[in-house]
Amino acid sequence: MKKEDIMACIDHTMLKPVATMEQIEKLCEEAIKYHTASICIPSCYVKSVKEKYGNQINICTVVGFPLGYCNTQTKITETKQAILDGASEIDMVINLCDVKNGDFQKVEDEICALKKCCGEKILKVIIETCYLTKEEKIEMCKVVTKAGADYIKTSTGFGDDGATMEDILLFKEYIGEHVKIKAAGGIKSVRDMEEFLEAGCSRLGTSSGIALLKGRSAGGY
Repeated sequence: MKKEDIMACIDHTMLKPVATMEQIEKLCEEAIKYHTASICIPSCYVKSVKEKYGNQINICTVVGFPLGYCNTQTKITETKQAILDGASEIDMVINLCDVKNGDFQKVEDEICALKKCCGEKILKVIIETCYLTKEEKIEMCKVVTKAGADYIKTSTGFGDDGATMEDILLFKEYIGEHVKIKAAGGIKSVRDMEEFLEAGCSRLGTSSGIALLKGRSAGGY
């Protein structure tokens, strides 16, 4: 797989709680240079990045991150402000408490509410697979599909584990035709990226993808 094709699927990510503006700007410059799908950054930086880089970068930010159990109205407010500030993609974290209580309708309603805020902009739904049973993952595939979200995403990168091939294949079996897959968390090699893309992922959430690809000898960069 060509480097360029992998780069085009990367959400180049910096979500550390102590991320500085200098680090965010470095992320942006790399994303522009290597033509990544987007940058994924804390919402507090969205406005500044939009003002500095304009349409050179596709800006993604996170909502309800990383635990997901804030109330729906808070997530709606976060989403509306992020879009107003210049984000074109939102990665939301579901309320795992609702999932564990079996209240899947509440989860679906929340996703629907955020998708309504997003309109034509992209909504990715983080289900944090490391905390879910197989049955809960299957149910979430159905919920994300019914709610009209654009992507189902494996992980925040802050949980106990990240993306696994087993979960990607499970997603493929149970999501609807319009739902795409984003693997995130624990991507540690170029081969990891290739395998996830070959398995059907459309996006990869990683902070190290560019560094890994730059270290590959073939193809230049």
